[in-house]
Amino acid sequence: MKVGSNKVVSLIYELREDDANGDLIQKVEKDSPFVHLFGVGSLLPAFENALEGLEAGASFSFGIPAAESYGEHNPEVIYTLEKSMFEIDGVVEEGLLEIGNQITMQDQDGNPVDGIVLDVTDEGVVMDFNHPLAGINLYFTGKILEVRDATAEEIAHGHVHGPHGHHH
Repeated sequence: MKVGSNKVVSLIYELREDDANGDLIQKVEKDSPFVHLFGVGSLLPAFENALEGLEAGASFSFGIPAAESYGEHNPEVIYTLEKSMFEIDGVVEEGLLEIGNQITMQDQDGNPVDGIVLDVTDEGVVMDFNHPLAGINLYFTGKILEVRDATAEEIAHGHVHGPHGHHH
């Protein structure tokens, strides 16, 4: 059976920066494989395209340029916010405004957005709302462990059920 739409795919992989020798970003191993319903639009299109048609046991290695993954780093989404925005009852939680912390906030439409604290000054808090992998070329190596047909319920819900999926 081949990887494609409405297939549940189990795989292991290493994600590195730029190429096979780049810095390790993430490693997914056999004891907790990545199990995903393909074709529902929740993965990077370039990632799905690279795996389409592979069968269980197949190894893969491919790169995805930043422009086709999480985009280039955009300086226009770095903002200085007033410290009062981080206060609850007039107090900023101890340890919250530490450089490198990721804080979930809301955009003007009330949607959650994650930002990284870059700096804390008297003027405010400098936050970067770029995706953490923006501006980074991604390189994946791995192996397809299993491919199966998705159940009607999984297709209806848009995600995997059962072992390593949702609804345990």
